[in-house]
Amino acid sequence: MEKPSQANFTIVVPATSANIGPGFDVVGLSLSLFLTLDVSLPQSNAPGTPYKSLQMVYTGEGAAEVPLDPYKNLTTRVALYVLRCHGITSFPSHVRINVHNEIPFGRGLGSSGAAVVAGVLLGNELGKLNLPVERLLDFALMVERHPDNVTAALVGGFVGSYLRELDEAASEAASVPLSEVLPEYPPDAGEEWGLNPPVPPFGIGHYVRFGWADTIKAVAIVPQFELSTATARNVLPTSYSRKDLVFNLQRLAVLTTALGQSPPDPELIYEAMKDRVHQPYRKTLIPGLSEVTSSITPSTHPGLLGICLSGAGPTILALATHGFEAIAKDAEKIFNATGVEINWKVLEIAPGSSTIQAKPQPAP
Repeated sequence: MEKPSQANFTIVVPATSANIGPGFDVVGLSLSLFLTLDVSLPQSNAPGTPYKSLQMVYTGEGAAEVPLDPYKNLTTRVALYVLRCHGITSFPSHVRINVHNEIPFGRGLGSSGAAVVAGVLLGNELGKLNLPVERLLDFALMVERHPDNVTAALVGGFVGSYLRELDEAASEAASVPLSEVLPEYPPDAGEEWGLNPPVPPFGIGHYVRFGWADTIKAVAIVPQFELSTATARNVLPTSYSRKDLVFNLQRLAVLTTALGQSPPDPELIYEAMKDRVHQPYRKTLIPGLSEVTSSITPSTHPGLLGICLSGAGPTILALATHGFEAIAKDAEKIFNATGVEINWKVLEIAPGSSTIQAKPQPAP
């Protein structure tokens, strides 16, 4: 008898860096570290085949700490949320997922945003929902709530985004506590538990992709300690002076065009990547941050364009056209003097997330 065939597909989601200096909660950049899910499931099961729960294998960054239970893992919980919003109560039987992750956790490189986007794409594919990008973004924003990382991860490139002002009913729907969107499943949770999650309103987030000069690469200087986004947000003030807000707005207006010009202008970009909204307040959490961002300049390091904190940190992002190793090694000396070890990588600007279908294979 002929074996049933398996449907195989691969989901690839890039790392991201948010803010890029003055663009706090506004701009994001996709980078060439990837979260990859290789998924297989039978195209059909023989009658009477018992249901088999989703199985996951995880390698790479975070493998020792990521839960593999589909009711506890962030990516599969998001996928189940998407499915249940479309009346599909459980995963298909016999799903197997091999995950490989290159994105370090808690370093300001969008690891949680990538996991969320991967979950949305996984739910879309398992449910055969064929959702447009805009609707995929709505689901991601119900979980992540800040558009900069998830938008860049989903669509790729250098991206600006905002959350639309919604009417009262839609605003209430979009403001549902995260604990209701992705509830913590109790140990005895079954198929009947959490069947009616809040469905996202349409058009929560909007975005535009800016130009990017193809000579610009990103040097990610990654300190070897984690910093949670919640901790990094807690040090920020609740209000800002008009002077500081205008400072950032002026630079952001220039930066979004300057990074798309060829050849890029180091003096223009270096000044345009300065910030007064989040970096000054986070320097107490990241030893060496002030010294790195002030002492590594285009005049001391030819090829450098600008330098900033990546997202909430602690990673430093240096944009450059050449001289990558000198930039990274001098940053390493500064961090080492404070007792902090680093890794560094030269990254390309990555395309957006993708779902790649493979030819059906005979089941093992």
